[in-house]
Amino acid sequence: MLFILPEVLLDIPRNPIFAVGIPIVLGTLSGVPMRKQVKGEWYKNLVVPPGRLPRLVFPFVWTGLYASMGFASSLAVLCYDDGDVPSLRSAAYHGLKLYWCQLALSVVRMPLFLVFKQPGLATANSALLTVLSSYMTIVLDKPTNHGSTYFLAPCCAWLAYTTYLSGGIWWLNRGRQVGDEKQ
Repeated sequence: MLFILPEVLLDIPRNPIFAVGIPIVLGTLSGVPMRKQVKGEWYKNLVVPPGRLPRLVFPFVWTGLYASMGFASSLAVLCYDDGDVPSLRSAAYHGLKLYWCQLALSVVRMPLFLVFKQPGLATANSALLTVLSSYMTIVLDKPTNHGSTYFLAPCCAWLAYTTYLSGGIWWLNRGRQVGDEKQ
């Protein structure tokens, strides 16, 4: 990635409380408005693939994952700030850029799916997010001495699962008129 991170995006993960808190707050702001949507007719009438967990599980899992991602960003910035090996500092910096990109994609995923009722776009977003997060996990593994991987690997697994769910929903409902579109 050719862009330079603004200093504030390095400063946030330097404080572990902000590193963990900012993604939780952004995720909550993205997710709270979805409560109404998941109670609506459109969502209730979707055909879903096998293996969907109860919807009450999702907010708790996402909160934990946002915290994990944030803590991994804190580990990455520590490596960037304190690293003596230029290649590891560079990898940590690259990982931080990937982190902010995947956080942005993560925050728009649910509105794409539930507000705009675009499971196909949400699936594309989720697939990109899975690839990006997996790549970020690989990039940050060595500079953080595997520390970030413990926090990011569960995120990658969950993202693969949510990609399966939204892809399955998109596939099973393509061409169908689903629910009340006036919500």
